[in-house]
Amino acid sequence: MTTLLRRAAVLTGTVLATTALTVTTATAAGPPMPDFRGKGLMDVFRTVDYRTRVDLHDASGYQRNVLWPLNWKVCTQTPAPGVELTGQTIDIGVVKKTETCPRA
Repeated sequence: MTTLLRRAAVLTGTVLATTALTVTTATAAGPPMPDFRGKGLMDVFRTVDYRTRVDLHDASGYQRNVLWPLNWKVCTQTPAPGVELTGQTIDIGVVKKTETCPRA
């Protein structure tokens, strides 16, 4: 009986260690941040992993809410293009597609 319990403990420990290693590896390295500036907001949602948090703000200063992403385009983004994504929040500044992006 004790041998059976030891085997179960070793097996459980091995599974937990393997799972922890997999999770750590997945969050440690990520793809580089694409350059979304000038593209439609839907490109952001199509490209970024669903687990990545995307915060949106109206770059025009009018503080409008984004209700229909197809009508908006990206003006600013944080992190900058090329920065490795490691699970951090992405901040996207948008304006309506018919508007021009404000100067920095």
